Amino acid sequence: MNYSRISAVVVRHMYSFRRNFDRLSDSIYWPIMDLIVWGLTTVWLQNTAGTPHLLFIMLTAVVFWQIVWRSNYEISVNLLEESWCRNVVNLFSTPLTVGEWVSAVMVVGLAKVVLGILVGVAASWALYSLNILTIGFALLPFTVLLILFGWTMGFLGAGIIARFGRQFQTIAWMMGFLFAPLSAVYYPVSVLPAWLQPAAYALPPTYVFEGMRKVVTSGVIDWEMLLQGAVLSLGYLALAVWFFMAMFEHRRRGGLQGLD
Repeated sequence: MNYSRISAVVVRHMYSFRRNFDRLSDSIYWPIMDLIVWGLTTVWLQNTAGTPHLLFIMLTAVVFWQIVWRSNYEISVNLLEESWCRNVVNLFSTPLTVGEWVSAVMVVGLAKVVLGILVGVAASWALYSLNILTIGFALLPFTVLLILFGWTMGFLGAGIIARFGRQFQTIAWMMGFLFAPLSAVYYPVSVLPAWLQPAAYALPPTYVFEGMRKVVTSGVIDWEMLLQGAVLSLGYLALAVWFFMAMFEHRRRGGLQGLD
């Protein structure tokens, strides 16, 4: 065993670690995210022992957040897949416009979201004998708002990747959970510290998950809450699409080969 060679490899990886955004996120971002989300969930569960429909609420939250995750993933990772295949220049040297590409990946993402919902509903029924469809008509507006927010995060991530290149590719996965702690996915907004609650109400998913828990526990749809979520969703989505288009155009002027 030559310890100088071992130390050389260790030093090499430590230098890479300091400059590699992917590895930094694995060591810092994900542990912190898990601690925040599941820590707050545990606090809520401890304080609400015996809450009716608790399992149904938690499983529905899991299925609903997959809608956000999948919608985000299909936008940002589709851009990365073209980059990994070194196909960005080829793709946009054709008459294909950025708007057409965006429309296509949104359609693909929508199809996969529907598939994911069906799988989640079937698995919840098969494993736990819980029928998420008993939420009723509210399932439709809840799903639409979550898809819109997922697309918002996807375009934000894709815009960052378009601007800075693949060294920030992990943002495609990070963005899917970046707002989870503030979105009241597994616990109500009241669990958050008072100074964070206004930030939670600035996010569209908060209105969906708070509304979902209200439907499950009382059977009442809060239409005012849904309207607030819809306004925020559409506004954020418009800003995110504008951001992506601006960043992509900046990359195009500098040369799309930078993404390949």
